[in-house]
Amino acid sequence: MSLSRLSPLSSVSRVSTRSVDPADRIGFWEEYNRQALVGLTCSSYSQDGLLATQTNFRLGGLRLAEITGNEHVIERTPRTCRDLPKDSVFVSLLTDGQAVFFHEGGCLTVRAGDLVLYDTRRSYLFGFPTAMRQLLVDIPREVFAERCAPGDVPAPLLFRQGLAPVSALESVLADWTTGGGDTDPTHAEAAVLDLVRTLAAPRLGDAPALPASSSRLAMALDHIDRHLSDPRLSAEAVAAAIGVSPRHLSRLFRPTGVSPARHLLDRRLAKAHEQLADPDSRHLTVAEVAHR
Repeated sequence: MSLSRLSPLSSVSRVSTRSVDPADRIGFWEEYNRQALVGLTCSSYSQDGLLATQTNFRLGGLRLAEITGNEHVIERTPRTCRDLPKDSVFVSLLTDGQAVFFHEGGCLTVRAGDLVLYDTRRSYLFGFPTAMRQLLVDIPREVFAERCAPGDVPAPLLFRQGLAPVSALESVLADWTTGGGDTDPTHAEAAVLDLVRTLAAPRLGDAPALPASSSRLAMALDHIDRHLSDPRLSAEAVAAAIGVSPRHLSRLFRPTGVSPARHLLDRRLAKAHEQLADPDSRHLTVAEVAHR
């Protein structure tokens, strides 16, 4: 079967073109996306044809799509925008590969780790010259206007990898797709919207505001996971990295039921357990794993 319906607690649907006849893959992919995500046209330049997989998740009032594929192009033309209207703001985080994003005002070069925010009412072309993976959040326009930034998105916004909110957003979305993070979709939705607001509001002319608690917590958790092997990592260092006091960091962690220092210890112990159980790490001694 090329299409499967999954539990609402895990995902809404998963689809792959691999079991579809190569001649029918493009049409199949376009029809599925028309129903599940957005109307578009697709072209493949691979001798194998389009090999793509998409899993859609519910994230409160948002949709999250995990999409992988070989080299291909998707396009939302002015005619498609008229015939198949979609009133959302998309947040596309490219986690693997590279891409080009053509729009009315020019072209963006997108690298792994970069994020593009754009309006589905405006035409665009997204080209992937290599194998790719992206995490795409579908934010209904009224939700974006209320929770992220008022007004229009006149041109796509590109945010480069390395920005703390981008890294934290990738962590939240990756945890949701793997089931390794907060299982409450309301909490995850709030964190996603707060992080998008932190990124988008200043670029769209809205007065920048301090990140909300949920987004600061997400950035703190992400910073810890990315620096577990740093011997200088401490609750104080995490607080400094996200721009809050140690006391305020403790308040951010209060809903988790553990202190920042305890969370750091738990994550290091979990990482050590993971390495000890990994066959690729069997050459390491327990002391070496502990030192790491």
